[in-house]
Amino acid sequence: MQMLMPEPQIFVERTLALIKPDVVDKEEEIEDCILRSGFLILQKRKLQLSPEQCSNFYADQYGKVFFPNLTAYMSSGPLVAMVLARHCAVSYWKELLGPSNSVRAKRTHPHSLRAIYGTDDLRNALHGSLSISTAEREIQFMFPEVILEPIPAGQRARDYLNLYVKPTLLAGLTALCKEKPADPMTWLADWLIEHNPNKPRLQHHITEEEHQ
Repeated sequence: MQMLMPEPQIFVERTLALIKPDVVDKEEEIEDCILRSGFLILQKRKLQLSPEQCSNFYADQYGKVFFPNLTAYMSSGPLVAMVLARHCAVSYWKELLGPSNSVRAKRTHPHSLRAIYGTDDLRNALHGSLSISTAEREIQFMFPEVILEPIPAGQRARDYLNLYVKPTLLAGLTALCKEKPADPMTWLADWLIEHNPNKPRLQHHITEEEHQ
């Protein structure tokens, strides 16, 4: 049975970042730190959520003791929402944020963003998605116009690599061994660009009028 696979695409992991109302004035500093940490900012907007919108965003926290204070805090002023992208964006962003309790972050992760900008467990300055699936839901909430590409995982990801990535890479490494260039990394990069099976191709049909 022939396996049906999606058209080759480049997938970059994304996560949602929120600069919370009490540190919006530090937006430029925080963005600079984000960019220096290897993230791209794909989308950005400043908005103010109503208490009802905050309740919907934090629906998984509903019923917990801190929930009313959380929604009041998050709706107390404007915030900045950003879609961040890089390899392993979710885990790297969580690492940069540090523990959710800013007091503990100051003790155990003093260089983390929550240690630097946060105040306590509630006012911890920044938000990050907990997982890839959570990131997709939260990005869709803050940026409803964004179209999210599904990121392959498990067997689907292995099938994708075997079908589209490994054959080209193997051919490139074989050619590299035969060529033995002085700068193998640059040579291989150029070879992969030249032999990229997903390289856009212009299809231009010359009409009789154009030919004349």
